Amino acid sequence: MLAMRPDCESCGKDLSADEAGALICSFECTFCENCNSEKLHNICPNCGGILKARPTRSAELLEKYPASTERKYRC
Repeated sequence: MLAMRPDCESCGKDLSADEAGALICSFECTFCENCNSEKLHNICPNCGGILKARPTRSAELLEKYPASTERKYRC
């Protein structure tokens, strides 16, 4: 199950688990669409993996399986 991290590791933007707009690599490094289009270009800066759109999780499933609260933003 995906951790569904709550923020972009590059800029700190909040990324809701039930909305589109987050990209992840196979290690679940998480970034926003803006950082991807401006500087990442679909390549994870941490591992070199390909960034893909993170799937969303419905509100019902978020109640049962909540998203992570661990923030990974690196200043």
